[in-house]
Formats: sequence, C-alpha cells, structure tokens
Amino acid sequence: MDYKNQQPKYNIGNQPTPPPYNGASYYGASQNALSSQVNTIMRKVYVRMFIGLLISAFCALGTATSPAAMGFFFGNQIVFWGMLIAMFAIAFILPARMDKMSQGAVLGVFCLYSALMGCWLAPIFIVYRLGTIVYTLFITAGTFGAMSVYGYFTKRDLTKMGSYMMMALFGLIILMIVNIFAKSSTLEWIVSIVGVVLFIGLTAWDTQQVRRLAQSNLSPAVSDKLATMGAMNLYLDFINLFLFLLRIFGGGRD
Repeated sequence: MDYKNQQPKYNIGNQPTPPPYNGASYYGASQNALSSQVNTIMRKVYVRMFIGLLISAFCALGTATSPAAMGFFFGNQIVFWGMLIAMFAIAFILPARMDKMSQGAVLGVFCLYSALMGCWLAPIFIVYRLGTIVYTLFITAGTFGAMSVYGYFTKRDLTKMGSYMMMALFGLIILMIVNIFAKSSTLEWIVSIVGVVLFIGLTAWDTQQVRRLAQSNLSPAVSDKLATMGAMNLYLDFINLFLFLLRIFGGGRD
C-alpha cells in the first residue's frame, strides 16, 4: 500500500510560501545569515528523515522475524485496522495541530508514525527476498539522493510541476483501487512505473518546497517544526519510491 496520499503539507505559523531566493538579503537577513539558517534547517530535515527510516527498518525487521508480532499486527483485525487508521489520522491531524504542539511533541509523533509504518511494511520481508530488498533499497537511495540534490539546487520553479504531480497522484490512487478488483498484471506494471516517475518528481518538488520555506523569517520553534514536517514529506517520498521499485524488481520469493 502507498501512503503519499497521506502526505501532510506544511503551513507552519501561517507563513506564506516565499519566492525563490535570488541571492539578495531576505526579510532583512544578510545573505550569510540566511544561508546558515537554510543549511541548519535542511540538515535537520535529512537527519530526522534518516532517523525515521531507521525506526521503520528496525520495526519492520523486528516484526517480520517475530511470529507473535506478525500474529498481533496482521492476525487481529482490530489491531490491523487500528494501525492503519492511526497512520491516516497522524498524517492528516499533525499538520493541522502542529502550531499548538511543542517541538518535541511534533518530533515524537513523527517517530511514532515511522514505527507504525515499519510494522505495516513487515510483510515485505516475507514476500520478497532479502537480497532483492537490499538491492532495491540502494537503487532507491541513489535515485532519491540525486533528485533531492536537483530539487535543492535547481533555479527552476517546480511549483507548477508539483501541482500537476499531485493531481496525477490522485489518478494513480484511483488506478490502484480499480486494480484491487481488476487484478490485472498489466495495470499493476503500469501503476508501478507511473508511481516511480511520480515520486521521483515529488522528491525534487518537496525538497524545493522545504528549502523555500526555510528561507522565510521563521522563529527557532517554527523552523524546528518545519524541519520535522519536511522530514516527514521526504520520508514518505522515499518509502513510496522504494515500494514501487520493489514491485518492479521484486518478483517475490519462489
């Protein structure tokens, strides 16, 4: 299952999305101070995203290697649907309530979300070979890294492209729902390819969005929350890109 449709979009402290930085001072800040602020926020974004991925990986592996845990999460319908509803609730409620939450609470909820996602992804260790998972993980990391670097440094405004991609995402979700009933291998292959292309583009767009927001005149508390929400968006890009690539390269166990 793919979770980008749960993606929270940051609207922190009612800050408007600033225009692309043009090298001049911004909101009264010197160029050096602005560069330092952006670098600090982006460093937090990537560190927290990495922590989220580690939490998910350990929870997924731990659940997959424990028959008791697999039975608890996937053998009990109440727990199964409760976990899924909790992830949706966190993804939609966290951005709306973030202004009223402390920095630590926002980060804690993100870590909880990462743990739930990890438990949800545990079956991939049963469906796919470990070598295939590791191979796909490296491909995902390389692709994600390249597109995130592009999104960070490009001078091209990706806003319009991002809007189109979000509309395409809803179309992709509809196709996935249709294929649940159609069970078409051809349609599944098309969905996987489109999903890879879509999340490659969304990675660049989300990176640029975080960088542009980081250029705003944010208070330390707000910038810290921005870093967490930016990490969550890029985390979801990575997870979905990995899952779609795994569908293509996986093939499943014999």
